[in-house]
Amino acid sequence: MEIRQLKYFIEVAKREHMTEAADVLHVAQSAVSRQISNLEAELGVSLFIRQGRKVRLTPIGRMFLDRTIQGMKMLDNATREVKEQLDPSRGTIRVSFPISLAAYIIPTAISAFREQYPEAKFQLKQATYHELIDLVLNGEYNMAILGPVPEQDERLYGHVLFTEKMVALVPINHQLAREPVLKLKQLKGESFILLPENMKLREMITSACREQGFNPNVAFEGDDVDALKGLVSAGLGISVLPDSTVLENFPRATVKIPIVDPIVPRTVGIITAKDRKLLPTEELFFAFLKTFFSKWSASYS
Repeated sequence: MEIRQLKYFIEVAKREHMTEAADVLHVAQSAVSRQISNLEAELGVSLFIRQGRKVRLTPIGRMFLDRTIQGMKMLDNATREVKEQLDPSRGTIRVSFPISLAAYIIPTAISAFREQYPEAKFQLKQATYHELIDLVLNGEYNMAILGPVPEQDERLYGHVLFTEKMVALVPINHQLAREPVLKLKQLKGESFILLPENMKLREMITSACREQGFNPNVAFEGDDVDALKGLVSAGLGISVLPDSTVLENFPRATVKIPIVDPIVPRTVGIITAKDRKLLPTEELFFAFLKTFFSKWSASYS
């Protein structure tokens, strides 16, 4: 069994089409068919059901695909680890994160890290809260930075980097704009501008409002924090956001007001899987983040 065969198998399973897989792999379709046939002969089972030019996995084929993907990820990690053991400062850090950390927190941390390790490389992926957890659990990424940090998932390690509070962002001419602090109840009846319902941040804000006896009246949704801030700046409503999202790139014609009753906290930190270790360069970045945010949160508070 060859690695090339397994790569061909994964691509055919993904595309469900020999010719399309061959195009992606930049080889002849006959070469892909031959390698798949050799793999099936070696295993002694059919991995695909042929339907003209299209194919689909047999039940055994689906099981073999899952195991093959896991094995290829382990092989990729092993290869990277060997290279990074020689010089972790030159390795690649693969990290995923949510929208709410994309504008300021992640770029700030990476910029500071690259000042110390200028030859380190990054592969970044933005995803929703639950997707981030799945990416770490299934091995696609070894670490994710997210908020809040899961507390009761026995499959994950969670390390809190800092805790922040929610603030209200209101148009500068809004009736609440001159308030030094706000109670969440004061936002009842306002037009809210929030992230979509599948976002964890939206869930946190909605839950906090319900605990105060009302459902937020959501007038606008946007899947980007900067878009929400822009809509507030245009006077179309108010938003509730983590304080870190309005530390930089603060929109004109808006006012940020702390919410103090109740205080709605959000932990931000790193998750890793309990069943595997970080690679050397990822370990370097993990240690850096702990030091960086301990200093950052001290000055931020």
